Amino acid sequence: MPTIVEIRDLKEIARTKVPKLFFDYADSGSWTESTYRANESDFHKLLLRQKIAVDMTNRNLSSQMIGQDVAMPIAMAPTGLTGMQHADGEILAAQACEEAGIPFTLSTMSICSLEDVAAKTSKPFWFQLYVMKDRDFVSRLIARAKAVRCSALVLTFDLQILGQRHKDLRNSLSAPPKLTPKHLWQMSQCPRWCLGMLGTKRREFGNIVGHVSGVDDMSSLSAWTSQQFDPRLSWDDIAWVKEQWGGPLILKGILDPDDARRAADSGADALIVSNHGGRQLDGARSAIAALPDIADAVGDRIEIHMDGGIRSGQDVLKALCLGAKGVYLGRPFLYGLGAMGRAGVTKVIDIVRNELDITMALCGERDVTQLGNQNIDPASPLLKEFDIPLDT
Repeated sequence: MPTIVEIRDLKEIARTKVPKLFFDYADSGSWTESTYRANESDFHKLLLRQKIAVDMTNRNLSSQMIGQDVAMPIAMAPTGLTGMQHADGEILAAQACEEAGIPFTLSTMSICSLEDVAAKTSKPFWFQLYVMKDRDFVSRLIARAKAVRCSALVLTFDLQILGQRHKDLRNSLSAPPKLTPKHLWQMSQCPRWCLGMLGTKRREFGNIVGHVSGVDDMSSLSAWTSQQFDPRLSWDDIAWVKEQWGGPLILKGILDPDDARRAADSGADALIVSNHGGRQLDGARSAIAALPDIADAVGDRIEIHMDGGIRSGQDVLKALCLGAKGVYLGRPFLYGLGAMGRAGVTKVIDIVRNELDITMALCGERDVTQLGNQNIDPASPLLKEFDIPLDT
């Protein structure tokens, strides 16, 4: 096993451990992937202000997200097909997050079901919801999330239609994979993955199969899901979701200041600045570039979170400095999971925690909740590129 010191190390291990069609699913964007790349590269255009000769003892990373105590202001993002990166992947990731004291968010399109994850964890987790045309199914899905004591609902608003993802099309992606010669060869290169999949019964979309009339296998599921993402989804639907749910609600997929204002008006508890990891509208702003304008637009009217491009604790710190109160890790934990299972997710959390802690100290701060514009160098290229002023 190579020495692991950063997220990139886990990514390269996962590349060799996970069949190509599923690794590509995690590690790709839509069309030319320009927004996917910008999500990560734009963080490098933000410079930090180093401060010296300050007391760096007794540092604190603990905070709150939507009123819930967190060991650090980080949650795991909802990611579809997580259980195809590693057998029982959602369960393993949720267990690692519970141990670390940070939220885990289960996707509607997970392999392990709500009930699967709840049975293998002892504390509430968060659930991400896609609103389908079949509102009866959505209502029952929300009720199931309540029944297993999920403590927040993340409503994804930017997937009314699916962005075109070239790698997934070329790979003929499905879950479980079609047993074509190409896929069989890819799987044969990953014996540990194969053994894990043979040893689990969880190989389909657990939140859907068996919970929708007429959807009992992958062929019927494919036909159902291809018709179910609702292009009519609108701001008016939030009231219905709030009524069904009755708990903390987070709106995911905000990239425009006007949309952020509408999110604040909706009565949601938080919004997530996100472009779906660069998997929807290619050519849109990176999430970190959009964050300051959204923070300026809504101020303290709604709690601001952010995802997209986070690959280190330094990236987390930069997002917190520009107005996010919480940050989500998506691809990093998938890399860790694919590389080492639950231990890999724990390794990701440890790496990010250490990087965040050390970087905060070198910026002259001792409390993560006190990070702000004062820690960003006004000469940062990203600020100049998007004409972002700093209120220092």
